[in-house]
Amino acid sequence: MEKRFISEPITVEFDEPPLLAKKPGCPDRFTWAERTYEIEEKLAEWHDYRRRGRMARNMRPSRISRAERTGSWGVGRDFYRVKITSGRIFEIYYDRAPKDADDRHGHWVLYVELI
Repeated sequence: MEKRFISEPITVEFDEPPLLAKKPGCPDRFTWAERTYEIEEKLAEWHDYRRRGRMARNMRPSRISRAERTGSWGVGRDFYRVKITSGRIFEIYYDRAPKDADDRHGHWVLYVELI
């Protein structure tokens, strides 16, 4: 299967609000390029909690291993491979890093389409 790289911001919706803002889980639908896509099925889920850039340098080495497994506030990405109702397959992710002090929530990205 080939991947078509997209890497564009999306907005997501949940039928039930997530219990944890920084671990929201897979959404029920997303909007990209002014079109809404219903998620029919979550095909896979994985997490990447590695620290990057300056965040990689601000933690004691003894704590890095645990943080990469469980995550720490504002670090990492939660990935989902989803199938939408038309049958297309996308990979989306939630980037847990806040954009700035005024926007402490993460953001969602449409990463690739599998074709």
